[in-house]
Amino acid sequence: MQSITSAQAQDIEYYAVFLEGTKVGYATHERIAGEGKITTTETMSMTINRAGIEITVKSKETCVESADGGPISFANEQDIGLGTTRTEGTVGRDGIVQVQTKGMGEVQKDSFAWPKGAVMAEGLRLLEMSKKLNEGTGYEVNIFSPELMAAVLSRVKVGARQDVDLLGRIVTLTKVETAMSMPGTGEITTTSFVDDKLNMLKSIMPTAGMNVELVACPKEYALTNNEPAEIVDKMFLASPEQIENIDSARSITYYLKPIEGTGNFIIPAAGSQRVERLDNGMVKVTVEPVNVFSGGPFPYKGTDKELLDAIKPSRYLQSDDPKIIELAKKAVGNAKDSAEAARKIESFVADYVEDRSLSVGYASASEVAVSKKGDCTEFAVLSAAMCRAAGIPAKVVMGVAYVDNFAGRSGFGGHAWTQVYTGGKWVGLDSTFKAGGKKGFDAGHIAFAMGNGEPADFFNIASTLGRFKIEKVMVNREK
Repeated sequence: MQSITSAQAQDIEYYAVFLEGTKVGYATHERIAGEGKITTTETMSMTINRAGIEITVKSKETCVESADGGPISFANEQDIGLGTTRTEGTVGRDGIVQVQTKGMGEVQKDSFAWPKGAVMAEGLRLLEMSKKLNEGTGYEVNIFSPELMAAVLSRVKVGARQDVDLLGRIVTLTKVETAMSMPGTGEITTTSFVDDKLNMLKSIMPTAGMNVELVACPKEYALTNNEPAEIVDKMFLASPEQIENIDSARSITYYLKPIEGTGNFIIPAAGSQRVERLDNGMVKVTVEPVNVFSGGPFPYKGTDKELLDAIKPSRYLQSDDPKIIELAKKAVGNAKDSAEAARKIESFVADYVEDRSLSVGYASASEVAVSKKGDCTEFAVLSAAMCRAAGIPAKVVMGVAYVDNFAGRSGFGGHAWTQVYTGGKWVGLDSTFKAGGKKGFDAGHIAFAMGNGEPADFFNIASTLGRFKIEKVMVNREK
């Protein structure tokens, strides 16, 4: 997603990666021109701590484009704890993208229409060159991200020239701000500093309340040892009061107060969650868990597009994987309706994931089915995929949830769970909480995004956390 350009073919640019001022990794950028094609490759390696457990997250993104910036193909590799997942896409002359994802020995194929007007690395470089670096220049562009598998609307604004500290070296560069957004999400604004040839030498991107910085540097420094930064504290929101016996709450209403200067944020209304923007600028969120005792027949055989999409296999919810189909059949057993089947899957996954480890960054359902390892995100993707395999519409939900004690912390921590459509309603399931001895989904869950468990779903978490505080909590225990 960074606008990292290179004026000379085959040069590899190195960057040190900092999280909240601590060096946690490195990044590279390489641009190769040849045979009428431009190949741009970007890599990144970051080492972080999650409650004292060290994780190294690696990624590699390659874009192949024509000399005039037209998309030809792309690839994205992610290694976040359970091995490498690789997604490759080829753009046909008809504008249809053929996609293949490989991971854990499984191959999944899909196709979609190339987003109208979207560009990748070289197309963006050429656009930037045509717009030049005149202060006050502004324009919009759709940037396709192979990682997100989606186009991100980006509003670019060229600022003034200023002196910038590059690890002790002071260089005069031009400031460029890029505000990125996707449908239904808030904005993330990256501030970059570029030289006269449009080479990015420094960038700062706020993510989930933390600043991620890339600073150009010699290869030797980029590859020096890192000091893994603890991120769990940054993923926690303080509660204005301790919430006792949260399982017994019929509903909880939260008043969210924006933090000045951090940007807008969007909280979606869906399922058990109602959202209202108040005149005083605060956001009122009411979470009331839905109880469905009879869910009707399954598999789903209706015609609603949203529900049909929610039973399809996807990159991270491989509901057509024979292993996941087998697990779903075993979990559901002789369930009489979709509500009973979903609850059985919730309980099954709570027992199935044996190694509840924070050492996994983010794994797909197929990977979890084999490894039986992970934390809340792995519980959520496996539950959703198994529900889909049984013909029950399901989505992965990202947000925060209230905990009394997580690694010595209390409050609202970053969390993932599942919602299923049964009995005419979207109902929350939480196999992670179930595994921890709780009843499952409760009113202490605030949703930020829901979908197919794609990396794009994390975009709204990145553009939401750190932008508000919970000012007030009202618990309703009436039956």
